Amino acid sequence: MKETMVIDSLLDAVEKENPQSGLIVHTDQGAQYTGSAFRELLQKHHFVQSNSRKGNPYDNAVMESFYKTFKREVLEIEQFKTKAQAKMEILSYVSNYYNNKRIHSSLDYLTPKLFERMHS
Repeated sequence: MKETMVIDSLLDAVEKENPQSGLIVHTDQGAQYTGSAFRELLQKHHFVQSNSRKGNPYDNAVMESFYKTFKREVLEIEQFKTKAQAKMEILSYVSNYYNNKRIHSSLDYLTPKLFERMHS
């Protein structure tokens, strides 16, 4: 079930963002990310998978920072009644707040959307 949700989310992101080959997709080592269906989807789109080693969150500090922030700002606050509600709330958080309003020290205190606009 988790693998299906992860695959659906990746397909939604590919459709919306149309990323180039070589995109690095950073995940943890959960079964939904190490399963053959997810890895095959990454290969199909010519994406590169990146995982942190067990017990080493510094392999991709930017993503690990996102996960920490996301857990603190969303998961510890929200009580989702359905998967559909969770998906809607998470997409709203990332699209409306995290990418467009929240500044990031790793991006010279710009929002991700502004940083992307300035560097593309």
